[in-house]
Amino acid sequence: MNAAILSIGDELVLGQNLDTNAQYLSRHLVSIGCHVVRHQTVGDDERAIHSAIDCARSVADVILITGGLGPTADDLTRHAIASVMKVELKLDSAWLDHVRAFFAGLGREMPESNRIQAMIPEGAKLIWNHNGTAAGIRATLNGSATGGASTASSDSRKVELFAMPGVPKEMKLMLERDVLPVLAKMSGGRTIASRALHSFGAGESTVAELLGDLMKRDRNPTVGTTVSSGIVTIRINARAEHPDAARKSLADTESAVRAKLGDLIWGSDDQTLPEVVADLLRHGLADTIQADEGTEATTVSTAESCTGGLLAQYLTSVPGSSTYFHQGWVTYTNLSKTMCLNVDPHIIERNGAVSEPTVRAMAEQARALADSDIGIAISGIAGPGGATHDKPVGTVFIALAAPRHTVARRFVFPGDRATIRDRAAKTALAMLRFHLIDRPMPF
Repeated sequence: MNAAILSIGDELVLGQNLDTNAQYLSRHLVSIGCHVVRHQTVGDDERAIHSAIDCARSVADVILITGGLGPTADDLTRHAIASVMKVELKLDSAWLDHVRAFFAGLGREMPESNRIQAMIPEGAKLIWNHNGTAAGIRATLNGSATGGASTASSDSRKVELFAMPGVPKEMKLMLERDVLPVLAKMSGGRTIASRALHSFGAGESTVAELLGDLMKRDRNPTVGTTVSSGIVTIRINARAEHPDAARKSLADTESAVRAKLGDLIWGSDDQTLPEVVADLLRHGLADTIQADEGTEATTVSTAESCTGGLLAQYLTSVPGSSTYFHQGWVTYTNLSKTMCLNVDPHIIERNGAVSEPTVRAMAEQARALADSDIGIAISGIAGPGGATHDKPVGTVFIALAAPRHTVARRFVFPGDRATIRDRAAKTALAMLRFHLIDRPMPF
């Protein structure tokens, strides 16, 4: 069963508000085996909404609409649905009484403009809103347009349309109470089981090459990749007639993906890289020195130059970070590196602030001064200025000082200043993660 989601509102089209409703709807539709084939954002224009519905019904069995059901002149979803159905709007007196009672409960008289919220297309059904005054609408349409902008051929299919309020709280309750149960029956028990696996350190094209035939589009489960802020996410979707079969298929493909990518994968679903590293730190792994069995965490301190404290921000973004994070320094100048971290000034004079010897000294001093198990340091050129022939913009050195050894790496990150700083901080987190799981970095 295919579904299309239409989000209505000028505030969405203009980028003034973020459309979180579509994401919420998609996740719930997937859970009942409904395949979302279209997301579309439409402004507050009756003809545009009409056209969007026409296009959606030619490709979908179900259309879910959010927004445009308010009492003002720019709320035109109900009018567009009536236009598609070629019917007039009809008053639902029971809902009108409810809206009047709603305002009476607030000690106010219902504005006349709210009367429109009791008007629904003739032949459609009203969906009760338990959290507001915007009633939902359920209508049955032909599978293809019989007029308007679409030129789709005749289609005998029937398409179910559900229009819900744009206010997330109202939409969610209506979806769960009145829409999902209907759609679950329509889907015939089919289900889609999903998993997102997150990786860092290899580009999207490299990950795709490693996955190979697992990414063929004709296989079930499907495997696809997306990238955001350097994190490559592998999305697995398994479709089956029964939830158990979907979960089994999903688990088999997940195992195959993990076998292909190995330690590049650091987490799944809603996990974040800082959360995963925090969990490892709390368990006190790798070659850190633990005083006794009661020591609960491996402790870490940071010394940063070009990232300006971003690494410390990531490490402390997790609740309870005081159990493993001791201290952080932002030593942006050469003088601050010597005064705050006691880095030998001759090291900086001989090698430069952006160098392996300097970043090694920063990490070792951060570890010693904060009395932590691990010290991590970053020094680089985030740009747009400061580059040399040997050290272009994006050159970053990262060092990790542990009880038994110090390791340092040179990286060259592409992108603008913000991207380089973000990649450097995340790479430092990744370096810390691989140290904690006692594995060599594969990139």
